[in-house]
Amino acid sequence: MTGGVSIIDYSVVAAFFAAMVCVGVHYARRAATSDQFFGGDKVAPWWLSGVSFYMNSFSALAFVMYSALAYKYGWVPVTVSWLSVPAVLLGAWFLSVRWRRAAKASPIDFVAERFTPGMCRALAVLGLPMQLLDNALKLLAIGTVVGVGMGFPLFWSICVSGVIIVLYTFLGGIKAALACDFIQFFVILAVVLVLPPLCLGRLAALDGGSGLAHGFSVFLDRVPDGFFGLTAGKYTWVYMLVFFCCVGSTLSTNWSLVQRYYSTRSDRDAKKMAYLVAALLFLGPPLFFFPAMAARVFMPGIPDSEMNGVYAILCREVLPTGMIGLVVAAMFSATMSSLAGNFNAAAAVAVNELYVKFAPGASSRSRMVAARIATVLVGGLVLALTFVMQYVQGADDLFNLSNKIFGVFLPPIALPMLGGLIVRRLSRRAGMAGLAGGIAFGLALFAAGGKWPFLREMVWSFPLTAAATVACLALGTVLWPDGAEGRKAVDGFFSRLEVGT
Repeated sequence: MTGGVSIIDYSVVAAFFAAMVCVGVHYARRAATSDQFFGGDKVAPWWLSGVSFYMNSFSALAFVMYSALAYKYGWVPVTVSWLSVPAVLLGAWFLSVRWRRAAKASPIDFVAERFTPGMCRALAVLGLPMQLLDNALKLLAIGTVVGVGMGFPLFWSICVSGVIIVLYTFLGGIKAALACDFIQFFVILAVVLVLPPLCLGRLAALDGGSGLAHGFSVFLDRVPDGFFGLTAGKYTWVYMLVFFCCVGSTLSTNWSLVQRYYSTRSDRDAKKMAYLVAALLFLGPPLFFFPAMAARVFMPGIPDSEMNGVYAILCREVLPTGMIGLVVAAMFSATMSSLAGNFNAAAAVAVNELYVKFAPGASSRSRMVAARIATVLVGGLVLALTFVMQYVQGADDLFNLSNKIFGVFLPPIALPMLGGLIVRRLSRRAGMAGLAGGIAFGLALFAAGGKWPFLREMVWSFPLTAAATVACLALGTVLWPDGAEGRKAVDGFFSRLEVGT
């Protein structure tokens, strides 16, 4: 049993951080242009982009929230996680090639061509604060889990991880982020493979036995009734349906994930990447959450107030000295992958959709300098926002608040982007109608939630705001149809999606 955090644990984490910085230094000279820095040169191997996509699709919040759900409900977090599999497969079939052909230098630059330049700038202005909020929440989560649950200093956990992410992304751009994601994948894999056997050993010891098979038999005998139910509590099938739509929208339009599509070498590679992601998303959840399910048997009675710390408590209970450092590195890996991708994607939008538009004659060198400055600014703002969040509220309250905010803003941002890629009949001005109308409706719904609180819950806010956004897209097409020139531009855009460039 562990005796707490040792010098070996700190050494493991320090070595992990040093490796990330070395990767950034290695790729610093390979990012000579902003296209290379942001992935616009389209040279990433499909397997590397796939692992990076997978790593960017979750963070330390998964260790916190889903492990708590696994301890309390059993199989439910696996059901929730598996909803991502059909979402990614749908993306592979209908969006992967379109994203690769549509996006050039940033995840939203196609919007100016498909809709209007004004809508592209509006998406950049609206999307950047959401990215900052999401990233700050993830950084606060890893700092809280590692600092409070594992015994590492909270302040320095947040600071050091934030600075390291900025540093290697600043140096090497998306290629450094991809390479670090690949390394971090194997760090997480090591923990995922080590914890289940240790938990099975503890289960077997409950009745004086030994062996993995015996431990699994004890687990099956002693779990509560309904522990393997697909749904439980508030996680009903209605919730699952809404969550599927929400996660599908996120996986299909998240800036850093879109980058993984358009950075691949070919259309075929974009599809292969998505299939790899779907396989990883299917295989991972049962392995990830089994330790928390097992803890329900050999560590019963953890109160609800401490349930978000169940993964940390579990690790300190079963891991030998030195292994905690590997778990901490794995948690950092999960969050750092997501943050590095988001930092690079947000910087890509800031440079290509804001800076370049106001400085159209900027040289290649100027764009590269702007790319690195934007990366530092994004990282610095996220760090500052993280400490504001820590001071003002707690991670739990902020997570609930962020879900409510994303329920309002995600449909108006995601649905016009998806509609623009798939539906030829949408007029160019309909995109702005869907964006503005959807946000206005979502904010009105959020305000009405002051009297009827259920309207602020994601299970209500997301579908209602999505329906309003779709209605505004259709109404915008009727009220502001394209003229001959606009129709010609739309036809040209879809011709490029069909034949490539």
